Amino acid sequence: MRIAKTILLLPLLLTLSCLALPAQDAPDSTINALIRKHGLEQSRLMETASWLTDVYGPRLTGSLLLDQATAWTLETLKAWGLEQVHTEPWGPFGRGWELQHFEMHVTEPSYFPVLAWPKAWSPSTNGSVSGEVVYLDASSEEDLEKYKGRLKGKFVLLDTLRATSPWFGGTASRLDAGELLDLANAAMPGQGGGRRNTNFRGRSNPFFRQLTDFLYAEQPLALIDRGFKGDQGTVFVQGARAKNGSAYADTAVVLPQVTLSVEQYNRIFRILQKGIPVRISMELKAEFSNTGGMEHNIIAEIPGTDLKDQVVLFGGHFDSWQAGTGATDNAAGSAVMMEAARILLETIKESGVRPRRTLRLALWTGEEQGLLGSAGYVKEHFAEMKDRRVQALKPEQGKVSAYYNLDNGTGKIRGIYLQGNDQAGPVFRPWLDAFKDLGATTISLSNTGGTDHQSFDRAGIPGFQFIQDPIDYDTRTHHSNMDVYDQLIADDLKQAATIIASFIWHTAQRDALLPRKPVVVGDGTAGGK
Repeated sequence: MRIAKTILLLPLLLTLSCLALPAQDAPDSTINALIRKHGLEQSRLMETASWLTDVYGPRLTGSLLLDQATAWTLETLKAWGLEQVHTEPWGPFGRGWELQHFEMHVTEPSYFPVLAWPKAWSPSTNGSVSGEVVYLDASSEEDLEKYKGRLKGKFVLLDTLRATSPWFGGTASRLDAGELLDLANAAMPGQGGGRRNTNFRGRSNPFFRQLTDFLYAEQPLALIDRGFKGDQGTVFVQGARAKNGSAYADTAVVLPQVTLSVEQYNRIFRILQKGIPVRISMELKAEFSNTGGMEHNIIAEIPGTDLKDQVVLFGGHFDSWQAGTGATDNAAGSAVMMEAARILLETIKESGVRPRRTLRLALWTGEEQGLLGSAGYVKEHFAEMKDRRVQALKPEQGKVSAYYNLDNGTGKIRGIYLQGNDQAGPVFRPWLDAFKDLGATTISLSNTGGTDHQSFDRAGIPGFQFIQDPIDYDTRTHHSNMDVYDQLIADDLKQAATIIASFIWHTAQRDALLPRKPVVVGDGTAGGK
């Protein structure tokens, strides 16, 4: 009932557009039946996901495990029968980081082990170190003066208490009819859809720079925070903050930085409030590698036929953060896109029908540091860029029909974001309707941000991210120690791979490229559609 209600209330413009549906956009039921068979009944997706997480996770950009995951993926894609399987460099990135050992304990006033994770690119300590805990209660340069000369050799708490409460409604959810209706009725978006700033204290705050300079001058043993979310053993943690610039830069100066579980952070904080000293011991061993080196994206193809010089791109980011094994972010998307390629190979083999356009799988690295891998690929192949703005388009840009991306966790696909490309809606409507029984119904004009489709959208290539059920992506798994294989939902991911394989196929078989939005080039003029 919920699905039917959503379909009936889709925007009138899209509904009327479908009445005059061109024959070329009617879904091929024979091909879709084969795609369903290989995607839903004969899936190999979860085995792929286990290799990427259990064996080769986490996959921090620049790390040895990422290199090993890349090597395994290249061999797997070749074994499946994809062609032109290779890596393409981008960068230079900076230095890689590998955590080799970490432990933390409160030793006074009573002993307990601490649940915590080092931030990526934190340097090693000099063996096991021990010191008192100090809460840095400062919000101005004047406040900092009280701590001058008092922080060296100490563990510095940067946050106040954070209240927690029970999750009476649960941590996981699916999109309901009302939420899907809101997405379907969304207005044409303006500019935006960027990444959220989650820097502690906020880099836009002038005090942030003063605080950073002060801390690096004082040289404490480690900086400790408890994150802005996460509880009941879930710790959200990302990268360390350097004295200047990025922590992964070859010359970056970085203090050890650790994120604690909120409950243990709060306990330490409350003990300090009572005037009782707290001591911590910690040992952190980490190795930096690949200094100044290039990083690599993974590329593989299924060649086309009469339109083989044109391309349908599909992919997701391959890298992850360090606390979990990068399952929902984004082994899920990588495994789904690899599985979509495998499904299409099996469909081609069984049907004897080949795609008209070349199908190109791309798995990006450096996404977590700012879409670096996909942006590098776009710059190399499709557009001259400056500050993420198009200066000139390259010939290859006009030969890409679409880029499809998946990067919002383990939830099933409920539809697709048009990213403001209203002309693509009538094309997608019959393709999506073929999967109404799997819960995919909604087409939204909305932008969505923070994923690699933005690199293509900026360059005037139709770039799309699929609408997914949130499950517990934001509440439990995204960038946390709980981002592990066991949080993946097999049936949801199989559904996603099946739908995406169908979208890729039908994009490849159209007579024309997908409709395009105008792209702003150079001085602000719009060019190309």
